[in-house]
Amino acid sequence: MKLLKFLFSKTFLKQIGIAVIVFLVLLFAFSQWLASTTNHDDFRDVPNLVGKKMEIVKELLAERDLVLGDIEYKDYNPKYPKEAIVEQNPQANAKVKAGRKIYVNVNKSEYRLVKIPNLINKTKRQAISTLKAIGFKIGKTTFKPHFAKNAVLGLQHNKKTIKKGDKLPYTSTIDLVLGDGKLNYSQNNTNENTAPTEVPQ
Repeated sequence: MKLLKFLFSKTFLKQIGIAVIVFLVLLFAFSQWLASTTNHDDFRDVPNLVGKKMEIVKELLAERDLVLGDIEYKDYNPKYPKEAIVEQNPQANAKVKAGRKIYVNVNKSEYRLVKIPNLINKTKRQAISTLKAIGFKIGKTTFKPHFAKNAVLGLQHNKKTIKKGDKLPYTSTIDLVLGDGKLNYSQNNTNENTAPTEVPQ
C-alpha cells in the first residue's frame, strides 16, 4: 500500500515530470548538434565542370563550398580542350552536402605514344587489323618487288621508315610497304633494294 501511495504522490509525479522535461531538452539539443555537424538539409547543386579548365573548376567549387577530389588524366580527346575536364563525379546538377569532394577526369594535352609492333612479313590484313586495334590510321599502300604478295616489308610515317619498338602519337597515320608477289624466291634476294611502287588508295 505504501509503495502504491508513493507512486501516485505529488512528489513522485513531479520528479517524473522533471525527468521527462530534461530528457526532451537533451534530445532536442542532440538533434540540433547532429544537424549542424552533418549539414542536415544543407545541400549544394554540383556545377557542370565538363569542358572547363582547372582554374575555373576550382572557383566554381569554392563558390558552392565543394572540394576538388582526386584528379585522373585521360588520353587526349580532341572533342575537348587540352587540360579540360572530360568527366566528373557526381554529375552536374546532383545535390550534395557542403564539403563534398568532386572527382574529375582531365583531358591530356597531347595523344599518348603507342609502340610499333613487329609486323614485318605479316599479311596486309593482319597489319591493318593490328594497327587499327592499337589506335593508328592506315595511309597509303606501296608495293616493292617480292615473292610474297601483300606481305609487309616495311612501315612508314611521314615518308620516314619506322620499325618495331618505335613510338608514335595515338591516331598517327602509317603507310604500308608490301610485296607485289611478282618475283620467285631466288629473284627476291637480288631485288631487296628496289624502290617501292606507290598504289593509290
